[in-house]
Amino acid sequence: MNQTHIHLLLNHFPVIGTLIGSCLLLWGIIKKNDHTKSIAAFLLAVMALIAIPVFLTGEPAEESVEGIAGVSENMISLHEEAAEIAIWLMGITGIISLAALFMAWKKHKQANIAFLVAFIFSAVCFASMARTGYLGGQIRHTEISNPANTDTQVDKEQGKEADGDKNDD
Repeated sequence: MNQTHIHLLLNHFPVIGTLIGSCLLLWGIIKKNDHTKSIAAFLLAVMALIAIPVFLTGEPAEESVEGIAGVSENMISLHEEAAEIAIWLMGITGIISLAALFMAWKKHKQANIAFLVAFIFSAVCFASMARTGYLGGQIRHTEISNPANTDTQVDKEQGKEADGDKNDD
């Protein structure tokens, strides 16, 4: 297994995990459930840790696809720029989540505010991670990077089938 495989294997976890952590944290805040908030904060901190190898394997993954036909250098650059923002947001979210978790453990009065701040950052972080993932998917998934081509191809294939049916009569 090389670094490209690691990048592709792990890159979904921070995106989906941040979404789950954000929703769980919001639920805990609404229900005023400290246990739920703590689990969510822990999950967000773990996602921040998983995001590190995803980010660090991005450059080797880029190098492995640069020479492949149909791979857009522009799309790689957009993905890379989005990833640089996302990793910072993920790191900040992880640190705030750990701080909220620690404050809750120590029964600090401001723990609920820390959880709220963690939720706000996690929501922004999810949006950034989702955009980064979307741009990454555009690099090699031609079926999603240019839907017009896919639709045109399907139309052409369906047209050929329809023409074939007409000739059979």
